[in-house]
Amino acid sequence: MDAPDPNPFARQWRTAVRTCAEGLRVIRAKGPSQLQFWFLALFIGIAAGFAALGFRLGIAWLQELLYRTDDPSRLGTFAADLPWWWLIAVPTAGGLVVGLILHRFTPDARARTVADVIEGAALHDGRVEGRAGLASAAASLITLGTGGSSGREGPVVHLAAVIASKVSRWIKADGVTGRDLLGCAVAAAVSASFNAPIAGALFALEVVLRHFAVHAFAPIAIAAVAGTVINRVNLGGMTEYEQAGTILAFYVELPAFMILGLTSGLVAVVLIRAVFAAESMGNRLREATGMPRWMRPAVAGAMLGALAIWFPFIIGVGYETVSDALSGDLLLREAFVFAVLKVVAVAITLGGRMGGGIFSPALMVGALTGLAFGLVASIPFPGLSSGAQLYALAGMGAVAAAVLGAPISTTLIVFELTGDWQTGIAVMVSVSLSTALASRLVHRSFFLAQLERRGIHLAAGPQSYLWGTLRVGRTMRLPGSPRYPDEGALQAILDAGVMAEEGATLEVAMPLFEHPAVTLFVPVVERSDDGTPHVVGSLHRVDALTAYNRALAAVSAEEHS
Repeated sequence: MDAPDPNPFARQWRTAVRTCAEGLRVIRAKGPSQLQFWFLALFIGIAAGFAALGFRLGIAWLQELLYRTDDPSRLGTFAADLPWWWLIAVPTAGGLVVGLILHRFTPDARARTVADVIEGAALHDGRVEGRAGLASAAASLITLGTGGSSGREGPVVHLAAVIASKVSRWIKADGVTGRDLLGCAVAAAVSASFNAPIAGALFALEVVLRHFAVHAFAPIAIAAVAGTVINRVNLGGMTEYEQAGTILAFYVELPAFMILGLTSGLVAVVLIRAVFAAESMGNRLREATGMPRWMRPAVAGAMLGALAIWFPFIIGVGYETVSDALSGDLLLREAFVFAVLKVVAVAITLGGRMGGGIFSPALMVGALTGLAFGLVASIPFPGLSSGAQLYALAGMGAVAAAVLGAPISTTLIVFELTGDWQTGIAVMVSVSLSTALASRLVHRSFFLAQLERRGIHLAAGPQSYLWGTLRVGRTMRLPGSPRYPDEGALQAILDAGVMAEEGATLEVAMPLFEHPAVTLFVPVVERSDDGTPHVVGSLHRVDALTAYNRALAAVSAEEHS
């Protein structure tokens, strides 16, 4: 008879460890069950929430240290009293550190952000780069801590996506599971950043996953709530901005908010194109001067610092200016000039590859735009206006929604940021028109336009980008397989100069079928060391179309499940 275990607690601990290990082994081998998946969503939500919290506190700590302020939300006021050389030195040094980090740890010296998360969801089974993602988070933290004029939400979203990707790789998740875990991470990050759980969940669905499948909603909601709880436990449940109560003169003022929506759409397009123009100018400047790529953020930091000597409000995220706009504490001239200068500062920061996101800058530019519009609109009929503050709130949502291409989640974020649910109609009218107009002038959003500039065509939908996810090597027929074409027929097409590389995508290969020498198939080649092509298979039009149809059906099934 075995002697009793002298330590029952140790026995129970060993049993629990064995049970957990067996459960994890089953998850890795067979994938998570629904209940297990919800626990994974909770875990990712908590981790993403702490990542967002740590990122926010890290920025505040750096700003307190470098700009000698005990209240980072009033950074611009404190910066106005600093020596001019300090305002230049801090962002320049920060840019230099950022450049060295990105040069060392990323292949293209570019900080990763929301656009890369959208690409990961659409093209890489919900995975993003790990090493480059961590480097980007560090670079963006330094950028914002040293005065970069961008936002913290984009880097936090990508950092959360890195966490989800690590879990997906560890459990060997399939594409659907990987994308759902990615959505959970994004929802938690946005919820923790803005203290806005409803908007965080919808942002993940609307912007990153780009569908509202029922199967994804529950875990994403769980993660969003977890991220919000992390934020509220540590920072309290207060809204980011205070908005004075206003009453909308419904029938009379709606046309004004419609015009504001169209104006905000144009402002959003200007902001997007300004960033892209600065990016292109930076590329041309670096090529013309031979400047090392790690110097580019330092030059941008010096330009920002010089601008901050006269306009210190451009430093950092801009909470102080947004609060002043929403409370109506700015004059018309100030609102207009501040909006223009913020666009310039954001273009310098992001075009200079300093890191950071576009969300908070869009909120600030939108609030200033709305305030300026409201002050002008109130002049002819002061007795009928509900106040310029309400226009600032609607403009904040309208510009941000048009920039992000996210009218639903941005509308909710504005509500949850301010706590004012009485002005929903005004905001919705402005948001809908601004998004409709801006989507006609750019590729639907800032993020999708970024991807379009890199040759990644997600804006047109899966019927367009799926061709780029299918490889010739996985679709071709091998020699000796049934209905493999005659060698002479393949050689004749090859002699006409038509061939598909084995590693190419169907997006590249499909136009080959338009060549006069091609009927039903093209030869697939692999090149030797000296560049000579050798036939290794054949790509048939019917096989390519079948693979495409299957991929399209899988996307449709996921979106409607």
